[in-house]
Amino acid sequence: MQVYKFGGASIKDAEGVKNLASVLQKTGYHNTLVVVSAMGKTTNALELVIKNYFENKAELQSSIHEVIKFHNEILIDLFDNERHDVFEKVKSFFDELTLFFKSNKSPDYNFVYDQTIGFGELISTIIISSYLNEIGIKNNWIDVREYIKTDSYYRRANVNWDLTQKTITSQFNTSVLNITQGFLGSDANNFTTTLGREGSDYTAAIFAYCLNANSVTIWKDVPGVLNADPRFFDNAQLLNKISYREAIELAFYGASVIHPKTLQPLQRKEIPLHVKSFLNPETVGTCVSKGNAIEPEVPCFIAKKNQILISLSSLDFSYIVEENISEIFGLLHLYKMKVDVIQNSAISFSVCIDDLYNKLDNLLKHLKAKFKVTCYKNVSLYTIRHYNDGAIKELEKDKIVLLKQLTQGTVQIVTK
Repeated sequence: MQVYKFGGASIKDAEGVKNLASVLQKTGYHNTLVVVSAMGKTTNALELVIKNYFENKAELQSSIHEVIKFHNEILIDLFDNERHDVFEKVKSFFDELTLFFKSNKSPDYNFVYDQTIGFGELISTIIISSYLNEIGIKNNWIDVREYIKTDSYYRRANVNWDLTQKTITSQFNTSVLNITQGFLGSDANNFTTTLGREGSDYTAAIFAYCLNANSVTIWKDVPGVLNADPRFFDNAQLLNKISYREAIELAFYGASVIHPKTLQPLQRKEIPLHVKSFLNPETVGTCVSKGNAIEPEVPCFIAKKNQILISLSSLDFSYIVEENISEIFGLLHLYKMKVDVIQNSAISFSVCIDDLYNKLDNLLKHLKAKFKVTCYKNVSLYTIRHYNDGAIKELEKDKIVLLKQLTQGTVQIVTK
């Protein structure tokens, strides 16, 4: 059994769908499960639909129509016969979406979000499944919500592993090519739930774990995992192999590698994860598995922009001790700040944070009641794994260093 996952960028248009079929033909699809995301920017478009539902109902139907139009254009490019039953299947999903908005009584944004956003995956997979059948790649479309069972923590649901394992083991047919949706599950009341950040990758890992798959392959528009983001760094190199532990470390520091929650179930059963290019499917790509940290062993660079550095010191030059640090972290938690770096001395404490919920002003007001506070906005946080002196010097060139912290194997530098 092998599990493939294709993201939205790989199926952003009709040519992308055709290329997905080509990848399957080139690599083989016997005993394969294909997990697919929403097409292109559909998730963003559906988020606008949700926003209009709550804030601008006059634009609701118009925003839904844009999503319908996008998918209909892909359908027309893929299918010669507009009487093909896939047109009616897609229409029925949009009818269901429209009916939900007419009948919904819940004011809970997170609930509405989950009942709406998943239509992107449901529609993309029905289009792909129908196209593959049309060209002779026989497959079975399955609704992932019947297999992955979760709690009711909408937008970040937790998997009920026992029930999910039982359902997949008893109902899943491994002898055919199956096409299903990433990102989605369902709760005890059969309402749709979503799995949070990198949910489609996680879906692939959940199925792989429950099916004891031989491997998972994530198909991307890059040749594999690189040692640096090409948008910020020159001469990025392909990493041939990464250990599970190293991949989790890189993800923790902000690399767009693989989310730790995706790696954890794979690591438990030592299922290798491949990251490969859907543009060049026959190339080797990167393998994440048990073993040495990285190959080749080169510095790995991670950049996080638009960060905030807060430096605190006591008003009376007293020590910053456990009680103060506990209070500081309590406030960071209260205002939902994501902490990326901390550094403290006897009378000072610095923290680099990401203000995801725009609550910085409230945090600063609270901190200033007890501490002397210096705040630097729009700073950059750079992390180098497996650093050397040359890598650090190159990174610091022409930058003002505000904070620098070295540990074995990792250096973090905050700059203006």
